[in-house]
Amino acid sequence: MRNALTLALVFAAGVLLSTWWSGQSATLHAVRSAVPAATSAPAQSGTDADAPIDNGDRWPDKAPTPEQVLYAQPRLMRQALDELGPRVPGKPNLYLLAFAGDGGEDVFRNEAEYAAQLFKQRFGASTHSLVLENNPASLTTHPLASWSNLDAALDGLNKAMQPDDILLLYVSSHGSEDHELLVDMDPLPLDQISASDLAGILALHPFKWKVVVINACYSGGFVPPLRGPGTLVLTAARSDRSSFGCGSDSDITYFGKAWLVDALNHSDNFVDAFHLASNDIASWEQQDKLTPSVPQIDIGSGIQNQLALWRKGITPGPPVPFQPTLPTPSKRMP
Repeated sequence: MRNALTLALVFAAGVLLSTWWSGQSATLHAVRSAVPAATSAPAQSGTDADAPIDNGDRWPDKAPTPEQVLYAQPRLMRQALDELGPRVPGKPNLYLLAFAGDGGEDVFRNEAEYAAQLFKQRFGASTHSLVLENNPASLTTHPLASWSNLDAALDGLNKAMQPDDILLLYVSSHGSEDHELLVDMDPLPLDQISASDLAGILALHPFKWKVVVINACYSGGFVPPLRGPGTLVLTAARSDRSSFGCGSDSDITYFGKAWLVDALNHSDNFVDAFHLASNDIASWEQQDKLTPSVPQIDIGSGIQNQLALWRKGITPGPPVPFQPTLPTPSKRMP
């Protein structure tokens, strides 16, 4: 039954998306021709190597149908882009795009929505946030975290941003040993995103300045294809190591707590915050007798100076407490 439903949805999604994303079709074709094809199988290892991945059907009874959710994506994306707020002239602005890939665990939604709240409240009007997430509780409120929506969001941000603005892409999901992110909202047929896929998607959008944060197991494997001039890459683990703190018992990952909650609530310097977070994570892993995850950093030419210019234009506000996102009742779409 599940296979039949998936096949039907694949066909429906193909018909719908060919209509909705006509403006994006050439871009998507170029990306998927330029990088290896993503597999449909979910990644096997998570942000916590000891936590099972919930790949079961979590579709809520009172939610919109899968077809309604797919149909609503262009509208939800337009709304999310409209809510970015006006750009503050005369100084670099920062645009956060948070991507919570796995709809099977609330921890990724918690992290993406907290990141948006943190940057907006702590770093002021020149910071703008857009959240893509897969979660049963937010099917009507946020665009899905999918390959197509990631491409569409980057296209929209590129049109809103000026050359001196900075993109911050924060990705949180499970990751596999072959460096592929889990993108899942069962039973929707979503493509997985590998390290080379993500690099290919970003390469089609000419952001001069960007910070890419990959919070997943084995995420160090994303560094080689993502590194480059004007780019700061941060990852939660080395290419051959797990990271920790996800699962149904966790509200936020180790890296999310260390870099977002603890470090960035006390520093507006992303590199300094990374080093503070790495020390905290090492301490927690030692206390829990875990194999060190060894977070990675790669600093491209020029990006630290551009981030310093951004910092000169902001006055950080008070720390923003972390609270898990409360479940919201699902409702039928209009």
